[in-house]
This record gives sequence, C-alpha cells and structure tokens, in this order.
Amino acid sequence: MSRGYNLLFVLVTFLVLVAAVTAQGNRGSNNGGGRRPRFGFYGNRCRNVESIVKSVVESHVRSIPANAPGILRMHFHDCFVRGCDGSVLLAGNTSERTAVPNRSLRGFEVIEEAKARLEKACPRTVSCADILTLAARDAVVLTGGQRWEVPLGRLDGRISQASDVNLPGPSDSVAKQKQDFAAKTLNTLDLVTLVGGHTIGTAGCGLVRGRFFNFNGTGQPDPSIDSSFVPLIQAQCPQNGGTRVELDEGSVGRFDTSFLRKVTSSRVVLQSDLLLWRDPETRVIIERLLGLRRPSLRFGSEFGKSMVKMSLIEVKTRSADGEIRRVCSAIN
Repeated sequence: MSRGYNLLFVLVTFLVLVAAVTAQGNRGSNNGGGRRPRFGFYGNRCRNVESIVKSVVESHVRSIPANAPGILRMHFHDCFVRGCDGSVLLAGNTSERTAVPNRSLRGFEVIEEAKARLEKACPRTVSCADILTLAARDAVVLTGGQRWEVPLGRLDGRISQASDVNLPGPSDSVAKQKQDFAAKTLNTLDLVTLVGGHTIGTAGCGLVRGRFFNFNGTGQPDPSIDSSFVPLIQAQCPQNGGTRVELDEGSVGRFDTSFLRKVTSSRVVLQSDLLLWRDPETRVIIERLLGLRRPSLRFGSEFGKSMVKMSLIEVKTRSADGEIRRVCSAIN
C-alpha cells in the first residue's frame, strides 16, 4: 500500500510540474494555437539537440572560462527585453546588441557555432532562442551548478531594437528590482535567487567605481561597504584605470552560495546586490537560501526553478510572431 502511494505521489508531482510549465508558456506566448514550450519538444526531429549544445558550450568555456557567466548574462538580457526570443543575438546598427548594457556581452560565437552544428544535424528545426536557453543551463552546470530540465519550443523573434533595452540597473532600489521582476511574472524569491547567479562573472569598473570613491558625491566610499573590502576594489578599479572586477571576489569561477554569503557581510561590488540584505523580505530569502533560517531553501534547485520561469517570459510560439533562423545573427 505504501509503495503504491509513493508511486502515485511521484506521478502526480510530475504531472503538476508539466502543467505548470505549460501554463507559464501560455501566459508568455499570448496565443491560443501555437506550439508551446515543453520538455522533450524536439523528440525524434532532433534527438541530439542537448548534447550538441553542451559539447559546444563545454569547449568554449574550457578555453575561455568567462564565456560561462557571459552566456548566462546574455540569456537574462534576452529574456528581459521582448521575452526569450533570441532577439539579443541579432546583429545590426540599431539592434539590442548595440545598447549600452549589451555592448559588453560575450558568447555570441558560442551560440552561432552550436546553431551551425544543429543546422547540419537537424536543418531548420532548433531555434536560436532554445539554443541560448540550453547554453545558459550548461554554463551553470559547467561551473559547478545544479542541472535542471529545460522546456523547449520557442521561436526566434524578428524584432531587435536598442531602444527597447531597459534592464535592471546596478544601483536600483529593492522596490525597483521587485517591480521590474514582477513585470516579467517573476516573484521576490525569483529575484533573489537569480541575483545569486552573480556568483560567477564580473562587472565593469565603470559601474562600481563611483561607489568605492565618490558615493553620492560625498568624495568617500559607500559607508555600508565592509571597510576592509574597499581598498581591494579600489586597487582593481582605480579612478583612472582598471577594466573589470569579480562579482564574487575569490570564487568567481564557481557556481555556489559564496556570493550570497558575501552579500551578508557587505562585500559585494554592486549597490543593488547589497541592498537585498537591508530589505526585510529579501533578507529572509537570503537567509533561507543559506540555511540560516527555517524552512531552508536549496539554492541550486531554486535557481533552476527560477531559470525555467524566466525562460518562459513572453516566448514566441506562432509563425506570425517568430521563426527558426538559419543563423542566429540575422532574420531569414
């Protein structure tokens, strides 16, 4: 009896998860008859889609480790502008790639190589939007993060305009961050969890220098920063030099909870990140993700859940709204 009950529970749990993914896809697509993202979408039409993307991402991350956070960041930037439709990949004088926040994106060649290999294996089948979504997952796994299943079936968008790029900023208040994420159907847990992705990657010195030298025009560093952390960043980002600084100092190549722990000790370079520790609601979530408060949350599994939700933002599923590109940098 107990064994039968356990099997029934597992089956019901799986069906609920599939239903949630489908429902989220319906909300994002705003259509009544198009294809919907789901697990195992390509089936026999492209059996090796995931292994091909993983192989390409692994090769590029091994040769240039910075490609891992680069691809993850690119996916975020794609989903927050016109939805997860690969529009950030399109080239052009006024495309999203030319917007100021996107000029430092990296990893475009990774997605293009994966697309070229998939076009040989499964011509005109796999979208660039799906490739980028898979690549972001693989980048996390390759740096030590937990794997999650990715629903597939997005189409590629045909519109990419720099004027549409309005992303969350490095000095945003918590209220502004919550507002921006809620506008994309993401809740506060998703916000904190996805910001935890800063455990890998770097930030440009131009984004952090003012906070460490002349906070709000005072001529002094932000007083909320750990005083022993200030000279370390000042040395890496002097007022007349420097390029980039680690978001998770000393653990930039490892996907773990190290970054969130640094948030609790005021040793993070972005003001928006530190403010999450000062807001009561987001502070509780950080504590739960770190196991400092019950009921605790597992960062790895929560990150995967939030990534799935983000990957279903405003997806294109009808041919009237999107296509399968031949190359990721240009519409057909």
